[in-house]
Amino acid sequence: MKVAVLSLFFVMFSFLSCAQESSPALTWYTDVALAAEAAVAEEKPMLLFFTGSDWCGWCHRLQREVFNTTTFSTWAASNVILVELDFPRNKVQPQNIKDQNQMYQQQFQVRGYPTIWFVNVAKEGEKYNMSTLKSSGYMAGGPDVWIANAKSIIEGGK
Repeated sequence: MKVAVLSLFFVMFSFLSCAQESSPALTWYTDVALAAEAAVAEEKPMLLFFTGSDWCGWCHRLQREVFNTTTFSTWAASNVILVELDFPRNKVQPQNIKDQNQMYQQQFQVRGYPTIWFVNVAKEGEKYNMSTLKSSGYMAGGPDVWIANAKSIIEGGK
């Protein structure tokens, strides 16, 4: 009897897992220089996500309601290079990432979290230049509302 129940459980679980919608795997860069190379190579703007991953409630909400959805994953894979600039309180980060994040926090004058900056990247010689488009943050309404705002920012910068 136990074997039959277990077998039924595994069969049902298999059907449920197959029915789930798969979303494109997203790459979130933490090194801005590598992200800039990808942005130039793929001719996409960068989405800079300033977050406090281990303490910021609104950041968690943005990730849960927007970034972790199939709708966002599909859109982002085709439209932006994702960069996470994290300011954790209790997680250890490599010093070079901490220094980089602090520099960009000052450069973009980030005062609250989450803050998202959209930037275009151009390569001139060996240097990458960023031109800001506009910033955003958490928006109620889920991925469709958030993506519509992101599209208007990106389209406005072309």
